[in-house]
Amino acid sequence: MTSMTDTGQASPAILRPQDLPAKDRGGGIRTVPLVTAGTGSRQMLNGITTLEPGAAVPLHIHNCEESVLLLSGVGRAHIDGVEHDVSPGAVSWIPAGVPHFFRNVSETEPMTIFWTYASIDATRTIIATGVTTRIDEEHRPG
Repeated sequence: MTSMTDTGQASPAILRPQDLPAKDRGGGIRTVPLVTAGTGSRQMLNGITTLEPGAAVPLHIHNCEESVLLLSGVGRAHIDGVEHDVSPGAVSWIPAGVPHFFRNVSETEPMTIFWTYASIDATRTIIATGVTTRIDEEHRPG
């Protein structure tokens, strides 16, 4: 819930992922949105996504820059046709329009990422289908 300051600006917030609703996106992928329009953000989105063993986000592009920090687990980042092994602490920066996806390569442990989009109006277009959705819509708990 957003509260406003006396100047009309959204109030700063401390968000605790364990206390927020998660969105089951199917295929072993779960997301907890953090900074969103609902928290008062006007310029960025971020959240935490957990991929179960073997799970992968489909190849896609965004209409804005994205950065991903691997929090836990081991994975592979496929960025613009190049595969990169990633472990905790690895950070990616992906320009708008660059095809990419992340995959959990573990057979036993989940992989957790923290992502940030440089636009409140961020979208994802799945390469295989051409379907575009707003990030804030696809992550809305339901």
